[in-house]
Amino acid sequence: MTGRSPAELPPDPSGPGYDPRSGRDWHPVEEDVPGASDHEPVGLRERLSLNRTGTFDWDLDRGRMALDTGAMEVFDLRPDEYDGAPMSLIPRVPPEEGLRLDEALSQALQDGHPSYGAYFRVHCRDGSRRWTHSQGRILHDADGVPYRVIGIVREATGELADSALLRSLQQDRQRQTVMVQQTTAALARALSVRDVTRVLGGTGGARRFGADGLVLGLVENDRFKVIATAGMEGEVPEEMMTSRLDDTLPLADAACSRRPAFLSTRGELIARYPRLRPYTGLLPTGSAAFLPLVAQDTVIGALGLFNTEPAVQSQEARNLALALAGVVAQSVQRATLFDQEREFATGLQETMLPRRLPAIAGGAVTVRYHPSSVGRDVGGDWYDVIALPQGRIGLVVGDVQGHDTHAAAVMGQLRIALRAYAGEGHTPETVLVRASRFLSELDTERFATCTYVQADLQSGALHVARAGHLGPLIGDSSRHIDWPEVCGGLPLGLATAFGHDHFPETQLFLEPGSTLLLCTDGLVEQPGRDIGAGLDALAAAVRDGPTDLEALADRISDRLWAAPGSEDDMALLLLHRLPGPGGADATPRLRLHVHQADPQGAAEVRSALRRTLDQWRAGGVLHNVEVAASELIANALTHTESGALVSVELLPGAPRRMRLEVEDRSSRWPRRRSPGETATSGRGLMLVEALADRWGAEPRGAGKALWCEFVVPEEPDATR
Repeated sequence: MTGRSPAELPPDPSGPGYDPRSGRDWHPVEEDVPGASDHEPVGLRERLSLNRTGTFDWDLDRGRMALDTGAMEVFDLRPDEYDGAPMSLIPRVPPEEGLRLDEALSQALQDGHPSYGAYFRVHCRDGSRRWTHSQGRILHDADGVPYRVIGIVREATGELADSALLRSLQQDRQRQTVMVQQTTAALARALSVRDVTRVLGGTGGARRFGADGLVLGLVENDRFKVIATAGMEGEVPEEMMTSRLDDTLPLADAACSRRPAFLSTRGELIARYPRLRPYTGLLPTGSAAFLPLVAQDTVIGALGLFNTEPAVQSQEARNLALALAGVVAQSVQRATLFDQEREFATGLQETMLPRRLPAIAGGAVTVRYHPSSVGRDVGGDWYDVIALPQGRIGLVVGDVQGHDTHAAAVMGQLRIALRAYAGEGHTPETVLVRASRFLSELDTERFATCTYVQADLQSGALHVARAGHLGPLIGDSSRHIDWPEVCGGLPLGLATAFGHDHFPETQLFLEPGSTLLLCTDGLVEQPGRDIGAGLDALAAAVRDGPTDLEALADRISDRLWAAPGSEDDMALLLLHRLPGPGGADATPRLRLHVHQADPQGAAEVRSALRRTLDQWRAGGVLHNVEVAASELIANALTHTESGALVSVELLPGAPRRMRLEVEDRSSRWPRRRSPGETATSGRGLMLVEALADRWGAEPRGAGKALWCEFVVPEEPDATR
């Protein structure tokens, strides 16, 4: 076979259409039909062509297939595009469609059927797809071996209009609809430009657009900047990431001209944009589309879509690409506005925070602040370090309710007010009371949580008050972590509104070489996770972290706040007491207040004593001190009309001694009694006398103090 159509083949000497191997005719014979029209007769091939039908003759032995003129029209082929080899049909019959034909023929041969038929799609030169039907008669020789297929091909789009096989077209439309829906849904969750680039440049980004590669760029100050790529052969060269807004590059040209461009092959792309010739290896070999991104009649960028297979894109495919470009344009514009608003809100909050920290004698302090990692607005978290009279410092960490610019504005006002109250030298309780009243007088419904610490690094004394906020964490030089119990009140603003603006003060002690940590809940709380797990993780990060304060702050931020799921803003403050001269001889001291009407006060004091004495390594006297404290507190609450101020401190010198004092406002002196066997009271001072090494009473202004001292056993030498 020469690849010519049957009409061009030389006539068979045995007669038209005679097959010598089969011994029978296969061409229909044109003849007059009784009752036919009196008009000029229409030939057989013209009849087939008028019905969009052609014939083929496939020689299986030689692997050649002859197509007549009608078949060439069905396949949308020109004479110079077909050489008689079935492989020449690949530009019109894609591999998946050819596989469908091969399966139909193979099945007929396997089952011994004399004919076969199959529907398939032809890709026309204009990019459209055409349903076609092929039907062939399989000829066998005397031994039953197939050697020839004679058949017809015809356009079948019309007949499939109402058939089940039209579902394939419907599936394509459904796939395109799903593509738009998925792309829209993915971009709907993208708030910032960074989120948009993550959606488009991430895994499956290009496939959402039915493409193999993708490039996204934005117009910035008369320049074009590439911000996202996906599915490209390699990294985009640096000189191509930013370019002038002209017609020398396809994306910049699309943005400048506001017109899309659809190119069939890489060669066509390079011919139109010669500047891309040095980067040929980076470009996919197939078709490409370059789409301007227009939002509210403003060009904001351009989107490039690449495919590995050459193709002339149909009008339907072009419309789909333009629709997806519109979705991207709206998302990028929304994200750009979000970034601008967020930058404004973040800048507002940063101006509300202190720009520098005061110098601290005998210690070091560092802070970290991070705005929310997701969401439109920032929150009201803040920190402050305040220089106080007599070398003391005030440490503040707080959180105003809400995540918006209003929260940031309220935070700024509250921080300044609290700083002023602390600078006047007021006690922590007074500072929070005044701050709560200030917040309640503002024209806002917001409340705030806060922890305020007044620290004296010379003595190590910490006076702590908190308003609905997390308490402090203390880690000593031996990596022992403690969450001391600190009494607290309601959040600022709410406390005043409910008439409970009282914030009890707790005294703690910061040993030389120890570190105090204050933070907001954004560091330890994550959605769907118990806050206890966050507190444990924070304690572990401090215990296992570096000794350098700055490195420790970075480690905590990286390990906890930057963990997946961290969505809240965060403020962190670390205070370290240096183990320098004078610090080692300072007296550790704890001061707690028990209110007369607080039934839980004594239990809270005992719990705080246990934790503090464990931190001081009281050893065997811990139980004695706790029992003595309980008896002296009960004595004060029972026999006076005031509360009790409990103090415990480590006295300097050797051996180590611990002094416990319980102060009240009664001038009545304690009287030691000798109760009978059935008496229910009167044994408190007897227990104190039995457990303590020394005890006594002292006048204190308007009241008195009962005290007792305990010798603390020396710790065993760990080196022995």
